[in-house]
Amino acid sequence: NFKKHNLKSLKVITYGTAPMPLDVIKRAIEELPGVGFINAFGQTETASTVTALTAEDHNITGTPAEKEKKLKRLSSIGKPLGDVEVKIVDEEGKTVKQGETGEILIRGPRVMSGYWKDKEKTDKTIDKEGWIHTNDMAYQDDGGYIFLAGRSTDMIKRAGEWISPEEVEAVLQQHPNIEEVAIIGIPDDEWGEVPLCVAVLKAGTSSTPEELMEFCRVNLASFKRPRSVVFVRELPRNPMGKILKKQLREEHAPKKK
Repeated sequence: NFKKHNLKSLKVITYGTAPMPLDVIKRAIEELPGVGFINAFGQTETASTVTALTAEDHNITGTPAEKEKKLKRLSSIGKPLGDVEVKIVDEEGKTVKQGETGEILIRGPRVMSGYWKDKEKTDKTIDKEGWIHTNDMAYQDDGGYIFLAGRSTDMIKRAGEWISPEEVEAVLQQHPNIEEVAIIGIPDDEWGEVPLCVAVLKAGTSSTPEELMEFCRVNLASFKRPRSVVFVRELPRNPMGKILKKQLREEHAPKKK
């Protein structure tokens, strides 16, 4: 119904909290050509926004190569704001190389001084150098744009290989019958953990688990493919709109014999 309404007063839309499916943001840019889009990333502990994908980043213009790079970066959370320090580190606290996945650490005047009357939790979250450990996993491209890989607690470890749920979800969101999807890790006797797809189909469509797994086979490395698919009517979310993956793991974990 876009064409039925006068949206000239709409200037800026800021989005965040959960990843925006690429097809959705691309369509929004096309349908609302006069609107500036901003993807904001942050935490309560960092006084909200610390990185942003700016309105200019959403302006898909330039040479074919520049357009392709901008389209890819629509899946990112942008770059750090001017008064924020961000680094991505491995399990030993060492800064990872470009393209490698690690945990996002944040430092600067936006960072909280601590949790109220909870020194133990504060000490676990803020290190001696003042870096907040976000538990968010990510990697950076050659331009410094940050791409989320998921919460550290949501990452899936299959036989020593780390799998980013968000990478698999981004692929499945491109399937024409998928309304929304969540990838979780479930225990497996042989591999340690394997990916499980929990999917909500668009109204009036149908798919089989085999069809979705084949779709992933064509578009993902073999070890990243979901090994099973569950269809549900809706995904559980908290008041902020984030999918409750802990609840999904509890609901869909294999029953112990």
